[in-house]
Amino acid sequence: MHDTADLEERGIPAGFIASTEFIDAAEAQSKALGFDPARVFVPHPIQDRTEAEIRQLADEAYPRIVGMIAGQPN
Repeated sequence: MHDTADLEERGIPAGFIASTEFIDAAEAQSKALGFDPARVFVPHPIQDRTEAEIRQLADEAYPRIVGMIAGQPN
């Protein structure tokens, strides 16, 4: 979140991708920093998934990630 805020402060569009486990933490840190970054959350967990499952997560998240990069709300 700090890196995302730093990039945005320097005029570089930024956002992040995280698993749903980190939604509450992202909200808390966003409030603490006074910064509302672009973000995409994918289902948790990630580390124990097969390659096929990871590809499916990526395929499902792809439109939201492209939208985030393009500056479109999720």
